[in-house]
Amino acid sequence: MLIKIITNFSLIANPFPVVNADGSFVTTVLDIVFGIFGAVAVLFIVIGGFRYVISSGDPKNTAKAKNTIIYALVGLVITLSATAIVNFVAGKL
Repeated sequence: MLIKIITNFSLIANPFPVVNADGSFVTTVLDIVFGIFGAVAVLFIVIGGFRYVISSGDPKNTAKAKNTIIYALVGLVITLSATAIVNFVAGKL
């Protein structure tokens, strides 16, 4: 009974929740966001490849497909770099 009273008193004395400040939540959220960005980049690479195949040799459509693939690859590299940087910094904290 005394332990229950002490526990209830400690909740009254400190009503604020305990926050874990190790950065794991932020890292998890950013990993999910970067994973979504990476999946979208891969999807655009596939779309660009499909557009390249169906371009029938038309220089204008071929150039658009190549640009789609290049931009998607740049986005994928940026996403992978951002993931590595966030995980490195979070690991050092």
